[in-house]
Amino acid sequence: MKLLLKVNLALIVVFLIGLFASYRIANDLLLENAQSEIRGDARIMMESALAVRQYTVSQIKPLLDTQQRYQFLPQTVPSYSATEYFNNLRKTFPEYSYKEATLNPTNLRDRAVDWEVDVIRRFKDDPDAKELIGERDSATGKVLWLARPLRILDMKCLQCHSDVASAPQTLIDRYGTANGFGWQFHDVIGAQVVSAPLRPAHSARASRAEELPVSARGALRLSVPDRECAVVRAGRQAGTQAGHDCGSGEHGNHGRGGFPGQG
Repeated sequence: MKLLLKVNLALIVVFLIGLFASYRIANDLLLENAQSEIRGDARIMMESALAVRQYTVSQIKPLLDTQQRYQFLPQTVPSYSATEYFNNLRKTFPEYSYKEATLNPTNLRDRAVDWEVDVIRRFKDDPDAKELIGERDSATGKVLWLARPLRILDMKCLQCHSDVASAPQTLIDRYGTANGFGWQFHDVIGAQVVSAPLRPAHSARASRAEELPVSARGALRLSVPDRECAVVRAGRQAGTQAGHDCGSGEHGNHGRGGFPGQG
C-alpha cells in the first residue's frame, strides 16, 4: 500500500473521530442548555399560576362571597382560576400544561395519575423538599416537569376539607360527600405540576449551530426550545396584571396552593 494512501486513511480516521467527538460535546452542551431554559420557562409558568391565584383571592373572591351562601361558585377558588387560565392557553399550545394533582380532590379532574402520585409520595417522604424536576415520555415526545408540594398550612382550608359536617352545604350540593375530605393540617395533599415539551426550535438551534465548529454543524440534530415561547410571554403578562402572593415553596393559604380547584 502506498504511503500516501496510508496517510489519507489515517487522516480520514482522525477526522471521523474528531467529528464524532465534536458531535457528542455539542450534543451534551446543547442538551444541558435546553434543559436549563425549559426549567426557567416552567418556573415562569408556575409563578404565573400563583399570580392568577393571588388575583382571584384578592379581587374575585371578595366580590362573590355573598353568592356562596346560595350557590357554590368555583370561580372563587384560586386554583380553579389558575387551571382555567392554563386550559385556555392550551387551546393554542396543547403541549404545555399545569395541574394541581391531588390524591383526594373535590373536583375529580384534579385527581393525580400514576406518575403524579409518585411525585406526591416523594414530597410526603421528604418534608424538606421544596421542588422536584424530572422528565417523562408522552405522546408528543419527552416532557420536562417541575413540581412543588401542596401542603395544608392554613386552617381555613380545613373548613371545607376536614369532614363533611364542617363543609359548606353549597359545596356538598355541587360535589357530593365522596371526595375532598379527611385532610389534615400539615398534610401534603398534592403537587402543583408544570409540564413543558422538549421540542425542536429550529431558529434557536440554528443560531447556536453557527457557533460550533464546521465539522459539527452537519452532524448536529438536537432540539432546543424557543426561549421566548408564548407561554413565557403569557406568564409575564399574568405576573404583571396579578401581582405576587406572600410565601414560597410550600403554599399555605387559599390564594397560593392551600387546596385544589373545586369546579
